Amino acid sequence: MKTPDVTAALGDKKLQLAIYSATARLGERRRETITSDHEELRQYAHDIKKHTLDHLDFYLEQLERNVEARGGKVIWAKDGAEACAFIQNLARKRGVKVIVKSKSMTTEEIHLNEHLEEVGIEAVETDLGEYILQLGGEKPFHIIAPALHKTKEDVSDIFEKHLHSKRETSPEGLTKIARVALREKFLEAGMGITGANFLVADSGAIVLVENEGNARLSSSAPKIHVAVSGIEKVIPRAQDLGVFLKLLARSATGQPLSVYTSFLAGAKREGEPDGPEEFYLVLLDNGRTRLLADESKRQSLYCIRCGACLNHCPVYRKIGGYNYPWVYSGPIGKILTPQFMGIEHDPWLPFASSLCGACGEVCPVKIEIPRILLELRSDKVANDPDRAELWSFKVWAWVMRHPKFYARLAPLALSAAPPVGPVKKWLSQRDLPVPPAKSFRDLWKERSK
Repeated sequence: MKTPDVTAALGDKKLQLAIYSATARLGERRRETITSDHEELRQYAHDIKKHTLDHLDFYLEQLERNVEARGGKVIWAKDGAEACAFIQNLARKRGVKVIVKSKSMTTEEIHLNEHLEEVGIEAVETDLGEYILQLGGEKPFHIIAPALHKTKEDVSDIFEKHLHSKRETSPEGLTKIARVALREKFLEAGMGITGANFLVADSGAIVLVENEGNARLSSSAPKIHVAVSGIEKVIPRAQDLGVFLKLLARSATGQPLSVYTSFLAGAKREGEPDGPEEFYLVLLDNGRTRLLADESKRQSLYCIRCGACLNHCPVYRKIGGYNYPWVYSGPIGKILTPQFMGIEHDPWLPFASSLCGACGEVCPVKIEIPRILLELRSDKVANDPDRAELWSFKVWAWVMRHPKFYARLAPLALSAAPPVGPVKKWLSQRDLPVPPAKSFRDLWKERSK
């Protein structure tokens, strides 16, 4: 895939204002909730993630035993095709025509909605932002704020067109319109599909964190609940959750804790009035074990999907979410996409960074994103070197080691001659300041007279 043309995003003043104002608010709220023990919490979370991934096989087997001990079933899916096939076949066997879903980046990753639509099954997103975008035929723009780029007027236009509602531009009114429409879907649905923020190995519990309550309805109202999760979401013990719940809410939305935190363990028991009759946990690989084998970059899997790196990234804040090639955008997308999909896909992606380091500074689990970006750049060059670029750097290095030649060639760099070769390609996406009339060497000579 070629590098995206970001000109449209950069030239859209309305979009630029929406991105900057929303990410600035999220960043400020995060700063307001940071406590004195924040760095200690980050290190603790980092250490738990490291330990878990270093012993992932043990904790996944423990998780499977405990899920099945509570009446659930674990489905191992090596890729998106296997995960989608299982869900489609289960829906067909149970006669399910309507599925309600709560926000899940993992199901976006495997294009589940499109697969279900192809076989005539309606899958309805119930997170408000996701629902708005689904009606409008768009993809999520941000990990935790999928409709971040939409104004109230944009949402009103979508509801008028697709829900045939009256013109309404207040947030309360728009929310009411969506609620009425979605309640009907919850009553119709034969299956609910959710993601999972965390999987607790020692209890077999699925932990969902949300602010709207739709995940609770998606997981309890239909007769069947299917949770789709990457294998890296597992943590050893329920006692470990406290640190992650604090870090996730503060880093994502600037809340001390999210409004709803649900612990789900299997289907409903005898005598319980609510809950699904069947529960399935789909554990997805989809490139994760390949990444797990790389000890240097393994920490990419520590990500808890808070979105803080997006909110602080100068590149994301200018080009937005739709200029990234896959479901994961921003700094975390730049390291996950090439590792999940292969560096040969979108090899430009690790280079779409200023390496300012803001993403690493705010990451709640201390993923060294800038370092991993540099390693991915190195991998790309090693796998597919640009001969002209390599030759140019060798010439540049030689010149820099020979001061006399440097002094003779420096005036050429200050001339108005058009750039050629790799320099021309490099400058096609960058602006350089007008060169000074005199070089430092000339100014130094004048000073010495």
